[in-house]
Amino acid sequence: MLEIRDMVCGYGGVTALRGISLEVKAGQLVALIGANGAGKSTTLRAISGLVAPRSGSMLFEGKDIAGARPPRVVASGIAHCPEGRRVFPHMTVEENLDMGAYLRTSAAEIAADRDRIYAEFPRLADRKRQAAGTLSGGEQQMLAIGRALMSRPRLIMFDEPSLGLAPNIVERTFAIIRGIRDAGTTVLLVEQNAFAALDMCDHAYLLEAGRIVLSGPGAEMIENEHVRKAYLGG
Repeated sequence: MLEIRDMVCGYGGVTALRGISLEVKAGQLVALIGANGAGKSTTLRAISGLVAPRSGSMLFEGKDIAGARPPRVVASGIAHCPEGRRVFPHMTVEENLDMGAYLRTSAAEIAADRDRIYAEFPRLADRKRQAAGTLSGGEQQMLAIGRALMSRPRLIMFDEPSLGLAPNIVERTFAIIRGIRDAGTTVLLVEQNAFAALDMCDHAYLLEAGRIVLSGPGAEMIENEHVRKAYLGG
């Protein structure tokens, strides 16, 4: 579904990605793990069109999206649930959800999808007229996920979805992400909790200093000595 080859990307004079290559197959949950500053979020930002690659190729369902602007990326079937949730704080819950469907045109289909989000996240339904900035961190995460789903993506990317959440909300968030994959939507996950990411994923890539140094099925990565010592506490 997604194929990246030899992608170089950075900010100003700083190179964040140094020729990475990766694949995400349809129906998979693929994890990117690594330390802070390794290039994980930059990878997602490059896919979303928020930062332009300096070189390399990026194909989504066979079409070149390297350097494409974000509206084209969303229209192609990719959604990005960003680090820190990034809800629109002064807009209501319902308005935030509708922003996820900004490029869609069928009011009836949008309303039906909104109802499905409310059924999945009843707390959002209870607060649909409430400003998003007044929600708890866990509720904002549910809203960010719902907003991403409103675009009907075929690939959804999550950037640090557990960041700053209480443990019980983290478990709920991971269960939702697994459910999204199980329902047929492909997932690319960046997650600071390396064990949780590897435990739930089909395939994983380890980024270090802007390079992919290791990849394989999640179960195999958990048993890798380097991964265990550096990211899983030994």
